[in-house]
Amino acid sequence: MLQEGRGCCIRMELSERVSPDALPLAVADVVAVGGVITVGIAQHGSFALLLDAPGYWAAVLLPFLIGWALVAVPVGAYAPGAAESAKAAVPLGVRAWVPAVVVALAIRATPVAPGGVELSFVVVITVVGAAAIAAGRWLTLRLV
Repeated sequence: MLQEGRGCCIRMELSERVSPDALPLAVADVVAVGGVITVGIAQHGSFALLLDAPGYWAAVLLPFLIGWALVAVPVGAYAPGAAESAKAAVPLGVRAWVPAVVVALAIRATPVAPGGVELSFVVVITVVGAAAIAAGRWLTLRLV
């Protein structure tokens, strides 16, 4: 990634964008997203659907993990300092979730992924996902 600096560009290495201290946050984020998807499928399908068709669960989850993977690092969700406090970690996680949902919904709008992009779903997944990521990050920093 390039960053402007006094008339020239400075290349930022991945090690400058991602802190090893943020690994627990990454685990919490994936668990939060997976939890939201799991609860959603159980609520709208059934718990049996999760057991009988784990491929369906993976197909619903994958667009959100792809969105998260593409957006979280550039937005700074795991930047140095992100894991120092909930005051830093929670807003960074929520700020990364919103564009990650946009990416996921773009994938869901294609024939390769199950689901759709109905307005009610967009609102629910954005709000509930943000709340889950915020809660997961807060709890992680309390426990670590």
